[in-house]
Amino acid sequence: MRRAAWVLAATAGVVAGAAASQSGPAHVMYPLLHVHPATLRVQAAPAPPATERVLWNFTTVADLSDWTESSDGTEREVGMSTGAFHLQKTARFQRAVLFSLLNPQPNGAGFVGYYANGTWDLSQFKQINVRARAQGQNYRYKVYLKHHDQLDQGGSYESFFEMPQDSLTTVSLPLDSFAFYYRGRRVDDAPPLDTAAITRIGLQIYGGVYQPEKQSGVSSLEVDWITASQ
Repeated sequence: MRRAAWVLAATAGVVAGAAASQSGPAHVMYPLLHVHPATLRVQAAPAPPATERVLWNFTTVADLSDWTESSDGTEREVGMSTGAFHLQKTARFQRAVLFSLLNPQPNGAGFVGYYANGTWDLSQFKQINVRARAQGQNYRYKVYLKHHDQLDQGGSYESFFEMPQDSLTTVSLPLDSFAFYYRGRRVDDAPPLDTAAITRIGLQIYGGVYQPEKQSGVSSLEVDWITASQ
């Protein structure tokens, strides 16, 4: 009986509040929970620093139509991983979310990523910054770059990073830390990255075929923005 009375009282309070909101700017009553609506608002993400070059500000973009999936499920006949790059929007909040389902091969081969093509001269900058938060089963990601006419060629310049668990933070990746990798294996005799002629920027979560740590399962990376800075 007590539970039934509680449910009836809560329902009556919500209905009464909804009716009041239709008739005028009255305060919505929450007789049992005592939650003021203002406490439910999500604060908007801060803007990228003014001193940095904004590559993408996902808190303001209209869509993610210039980003394309590149996962082992789309690139390899035996691949089984997949993902989605989704723009999450609410009344006062927006960011991009990279969802991933890693189903790696027995040796750890597997990846889920998205990339955008374009032309960027980053020769005046020293690092790429990613403001993001990771959740789920995995926390190791990488940014990968291509330059010149590499778009239809295998391999890319990559820099690996590990996110703190469930904490919004900014990760800075020095441009001179990007090394050339082909299908997960580092190629030491490759030419250096030409930062004046970047033609692709991508985000990826990896299974770890040549890494000491292996990853699999479901994860997400919420991204506010990507910038370049000195």
